[in-house]
Amino acid sequence: MLAGELIAGETVGIEMQLPTVSAPLRTRAMVRYQDRLRCGLEFVGLSAEQRTAIRNWAKGATAEKQIEAETGHAMMQKAPGADAASGAPSGGEPRRKRRRRLRALSVFLGFLILAAIGAGVFWWRWNRGWEELELGLKNSQTVSAERPQAQVSAEVMQKLLVHRVEPAYPADARKANLQGIIALDIVVGRDGSVVSMHALNGPEVLARAAMDALRWWKFEPYRVNGEPAVVETTVAVEFKR
Repeated sequence: MLAGELIAGETVGIEMQLPTVSAPLRTRAMVRYQDRLRCGLEFVGLSAEQRTAIRNWAKGATAEKQIEAETGHAMMQKAPGADAASGAPSGGEPRRKRRRRLRALSVFLGFLILAAIGAGVFWWRWNRGWEELELGLKNSQTVSAERPQAQVSAEVMQKLLVHRVEPAYPADARKANLQGIIALDIVVGRDGSVVSMHALNGPEVLARAAMDALRWWKFEPYRVNGEPAVVETTVAVEFKR
């Protein structure tokens, strides 16, 4: 749910926190459909580490459901044996109490069956959705791998910048009194998003911080012969105390 409307085909930045990963997962996504304040997003340009983190989370969530179902089933099977081991004659219980126990066991068994069916459906949908997602990623990676059609100066691209995210100054860099200007070579896609980049200088800790911020930058599409084009340019990010 979003606090504003998006348009199908628009590329947005998303951030989510997976229980199995300490740092938030940040990536880009394309709006595939939109209905008022609800929309469907398709991941674009996930790294190998991000795909692994999502897979591990999905497998862990499914494993927890299976463990809960198996534990509940084992407890249900163990209950009659425990009564027999205690030597208490089951026929001595009042009929009403036995009926309640049977009803409770029936409800519990029904719940386990529904949970198992739900887990199976979830896993099937997840696998199917993941296959579709990976197919879409392959297509998007093909687009991202296109060679830049033009080399554009930093001054020209600066005028096309519509959304800028300032980098976070790493605490380790502050302690080490690291500062300076990090120059980066970036490729901007037809939609104006940054599709690839690499640092040209500077300490690695500052370069990583700069690239984390640049992932969220957005430009107006640069046009060649009136059509949006993939272009290469250089940007500079300054870190100072």
